[in-house]
This record gives sequence, C-alpha cells and structure tokens, in this order.
Amino acid sequence: MCMSGARVLVTGASGFLGGYVVPELQRHGFEVFAAGRDTAALAQVADSEHRVPGDLASLRTRDLPVDAVIHCAALSTPWGPWKDFREANIEGTGHVVEFARRNGVRRIVHVSSPSVYAAARDRIAIREADVDRSNRLNGYIRSKIAAEDLLLEALDAGTIPEVVIVRPRGLIGVGDPSLVPRLLDVHARIGVPLFGGGDNLIDVTAVENVAAALRLAVTEGNGAGGVYNISNGDPRRFRELLTTLLELMGQTPRFRPMSRRAAWTLASVLEGVCAVLPGRPEPALTRYTLSTIAYSQTLDITRAREELGYRPEVTLDDALATVAAHLRASA
Repeated sequence: MCMSGARVLVTGASGFLGGYVVPELQRHGFEVFAAGRDTAALAQVADSEHRVPGDLASLRTRDLPVDAVIHCAALSTPWGPWKDFREANIEGTGHVVEFARRNGVRRIVHVSSPSVYAAARDRIAIREADVDRSNRLNGYIRSKIAAEDLLLEALDAGTIPEVVIVRPRGLIGVGDPSLVPRLLDVHARIGVPLFGGGDNLIDVTAVENVAAALRLAVTEGNGAGGVYNISNGDPRRFRELLTTLLELMGQTPRFRPMSRRAAWTLASVLEGVCAVLPGRPEPALTRYTLSTIAYSQTLDITRAREELGYRPEVTLDDALATVAAHLRASA
C-alpha cells in the first residue's frame, strides 16, 4: 500500500504513545492531524491547523478527509468499572469507525494490547493467533478484545477498506505514565515482588520503536485484518531488568520474594473486596498485574519484521538509560 505524503489522523495524540507517533510521522513526510482531549499537550505536537481537540465521540460528525487513522486513544489500567472500559475502548473505537466511514478513510491502524495473551502461566514466543478471546481476567482485556472484533466486523462488512492491528508490549520511555512509575512506587514502599527468583522473562519496548512500527503500519502490512506483535525483541529476566533500571537511577534494588500461588489467592481476595467497596478502589495487587510480572511472557515479532519491515532501532539498554536519566533529573 503506497501512501507517500498521506494525511493521517492520530487519536490519543495528547497521550504518551500518541505524543511520539505524531512527530515520527511528521519526520517521514506525512501530514498529521493530532486528536486528543488535552489541548496543551496537542499544542506541543501540532500547529493550530492540525489540532483536533475533543473526545472520540466528537469525531463522529467531524469532516476531515484523511487517508488513514492511527487509533492510539484508550483507557489502559488494570482496574476500573466495566462501564468506563466499554465507553473508552469499545464505543470509542466505534466512533473512530464512524469517522472513517464518513470521511472515506482507507486504513485504520489500531493500537491493541498484548494483554489479550495474559494468563497465569509462562508463555514464550507468543504468536498473534494465540489469543483466548473468552479471557475475562479484567475489564481492560475484555474491552481490547471486543475493540479488535468490532474493527474486524467493520472490515468484513466493507465499512472500512483496510484494518491493521498492532499489539505493542510494555512501553517504556520519557513520559511513561504507568509501567515504570508503578514499579518505582512499589519499590519505594515495600520492595518489588519477586516470583520464582525473578527468572521469568519479560518483553518490553522502547516507545520510539512502537511509534516507528505504527508509522510502518500505515503503508505496509496486511490491510485485510493483519495483526502484529511489537516488542524490542530482547527479553530480559525480570530481576535483571529491574536491577538494571534501579542501579541506573542510583538506587539499591529491594526485592520481596513471594509465592505465585499465595499472591494469586491474595489478589483474588483483594479484587473481590474492592469490587464492593464504595468507589471501587484499585486493589494493591491484581491478577492482571501478576500475569505480567510473575510469569514469563515474550512475543514472537517475526511477522512484524517480515511484513512491516519493523526493526527496533532503540535498544533496550539505551531506553532504560534515557528513562533513568530523565527521572533522576526530574527528582
């Protein structure tokens, strides 16, 4: 698919990933329209002519002929009311589909999540088809699976000519609002939980590499519903990864050995209690969190390499060093 100089709308452009995708596209000659709710953040990545302020629902009636949409906007959290996930991730994707239909968009590139592979067991070299579509571990996973299904249904119905789905694993980079900050917060309070000696393999991805993969997905890949795993292709043992990051930040790693079985039972109890408390506060530990840090989970990125031409240019060591330096300077 050739779209040299194409016009691309990026949803969630005021968020972490979107803030990297917009300049990545601009550097490669695309005309980029940045959509998002945070007007101040939009002003950092696009001029007034190319800013599209508002929520996803506002896109339904917007006339903005573009060739492609990169749909980054999502509610990504391990805990929350199903209503919030449904509105943000399923209905929000529906708004993007309607925008695309209304404006004759050729391709939607959808940012999904490897959370769809989450399970209480080790999984190595996971391929794109290895999804349990009945996974009910949390509302986020359910909503991301449903959003993928919605897009594929729109593709089958001819509403959208082309759909590409990208599943990037564990984004790290300057501006990361969740992964590294959550780990550092736990480390500061009680020490990082360690399961099985911390030998489980973890795949993470420099956010710059994810932005490059999404740019490639605009013009390359299988538009007939192609799905692509994205990571740095450099799995590390959990203890090694955290030790490297903490030492780069000048901190002494503190780990708290835990039993997987006991932690899973505790997480189940905490989820049950928090689900009935006023305001449904987030549990201190969730089963979803355990599925990501207590077990090995690595992705097979062969398809992305072969069909998108994806190459992770920013190494994991460089990404960790950049994040650590930024956090130390900001402390």
